[in-house]
Formats: sequence, C-alpha cells, structure tokens
Amino acid sequence: MEGIIRAWGKILAGYQPSLSIEITRECPLTCPGCYAYGGDHLGGDITLRELQDFKGQQLVDAMFALLDKFKPLHVSIVGGEPLVRFRELSEILPRMAERGIYTQVVTSAVRPIPIEWAGLRRLQMVVSIDGLQPEHDERRKPATYDRILKHIDGHNIRVHCTVTRQQVRRDGYLEEFARFWSANPAVSQIWISLYTPQVGEISAERLTKADRQKVVTDLLAIRSKYPKLRTPEAMLESYALPPHSPDDCIFAKTTACVSSNFEKPITPCQFGGNPDCANCGCIASATLAAVGRHKLPGGIRVGKLFDASFRIGNRVKTIREAIATGRPEAIAQ
Repeated sequence: MEGIIRAWGKILAGYQPSLSIEITRECPLTCPGCYAYGGDHLGGDITLRELQDFKGQQLVDAMFALLDKFKPLHVSIVGGEPLVRFRELSEILPRMAERGIYTQVVTSAVRPIPIEWAGLRRLQMVVSIDGLQPEHDERRKPATYDRILKHIDGHNIRVHCTVTRQQVRRDGYLEEFARFWSANPAVSQIWISLYTPQVGEISAERLTKADRQKVVTDLLAIRSKYPKLRTPEAMLESYALPPHSPDDCIFAKTTACVSSNFEKPITPCQFGGNPDCANCGCIASATLAAVGRHKLPGGIRVGKLFDASFRIGNRVKTIREAIATGRPEAIAQ
C-alpha cells in the first residue's frame, strides 16, 4: 500500500513513477522477434545498434544524472544485454538500493550474475527464458539452458517467458515449463507474457486469437498446481481484454522509457514502434490493467482515479516546466 501511495504522489506531481532504461546497445544474442532491435523500435530513423551508449565511469555518471532527472520509484534495466555492463552495474545497483529505488534487471543470463548482487535489497533479477530447452536453446543461443542453470545458482530470480505461437502448438507445453522451473530452488516466481506484435506484423511468433485464448485457458487450469507461477485470474482476463491504445494503458502512462544514449525516448511504451495494442501480451500492462478494473468501496474503479490523477499531474508538469523555462504564458495554454 505504501508503494501505491508513493506512486500516486509521483503521478499527481507530474512525474512517471517508473523508468525503463536500455542500458546498452550491445547483446551477444540474435533472438527472432526481438523488439529492441527492430527497425521501427526507435521510430525508424535509427536502430538500437546504431545508437550511442556509455561505458565505465561515464555510464555510472550518466545513469545517476538520468535518475536525478526522472526521480523514479522503480527502474527496469534492460538492453541490449545488461550483463555486458556488469562491472558498471556492480557500482550502480548498490547505490540505487541506498536511494530506496526498486530495481529490476532483465537479462538472458548469458554470463554469470555477480554473486554479490544476491544480497542487494530492492533488486529483482529477471531471466528471460523462451520455452523449453530445445526451443529456447535454438532461439537464444549462446544463452542456453546449461548456461542459465549455472549462472543463476545462488541467486533468487524470476523466470520470464514470452509465449509465442510455436509454444502453443503442443498440448501441455506450458505445464511442462512451469514444472521444470518450479523445481529449481533459485527460482522464486515464474512470469508469463504473450508475444506482442507490431501493427501489420506477420511472423512465426505472432499468436492468433485462438492461440491467446488457449494460453489463458491452460494457465487457469494449472496455476493452482504451481505456486511459483504468478498468473492471477484478473491479470489473465487482461490478456483477453487488452487496452485499445497506449492512452488506455496504465503501464504506458506511468513508465518513461529511454534508449542507450539516455536521451532517445522509446514511445509509446517499451516496445517502441507501432505496437499492436489489440494483441498486447505485456505482463506489466496486464497487471496494471487488472488494478485499474478493481472497484473501490462505492463502486469507483481505480482506473478512474488514475485518469483524474494523470490530468492533474499533466497540469502540474506544465506549470513546473513553464516556470523553469521562464515562459509563464504557457501556463494559460
């Protein structure tokens, strides 16, 4: 509850409580369907691999300048592959914990996760795993199952699987995945997203409407058997009823996303480009959509309060920026 109140305060003050950072343009993987390296991810004028990024002390300094600018409560560090910058992160992450920032590092675990990170407060390590070993190893080499199992030993991680059409074709696939990773003592939770395409995309990964419904049905059937599988019914309902646009997505409105030069914004959400919101499968979007549908005493939806808070926050932000830039006439606009 305290976290919700703090986030609400940020929104009312005209800030986004969450920040997603592509900390590097580098990644040793070439995964099919990776949105970060798509041609339209950054708007079409430049790709992530062409963008500037930082190393060494320059990265550390730029990171904290970015945090001072956005003042987030929660930060997701993505890439590229964040472990390419593990030395810098070994300095950055403890300082973020001292600031009280909740941090999530999303990695393929292609290289060892420093064991000293295991003791850091307010840090979540999220390892992306694309299905069972045969499919995963083909898609994500060199971040194979053998490497992941070795590199997560001694840690407390969240497994994140993005379901593609290839995985839906075999009955019992998701249960086999949940059973395997539930048995690993390093895994505390298993998160499931659905593949989110771009508008007009035709690919082997894209789920059909029937595929999406099958995933939801299968997860509803097995979730009570595997406590580590975090699939609340209200969240699964959001996969069947995704937001119509970024303007309807609480996650998109509460999260600022920046790319590896720490200046280039990623819009309208972390996927960039022109995401097909009607087929969104983002677990963060689905979770916050479920929160938005929750009704408070008196029948008021939480989402209605969010909408009112965003309007107030946008007005406060306009006033603050007008004062900072010496343009008082902008306040009246």
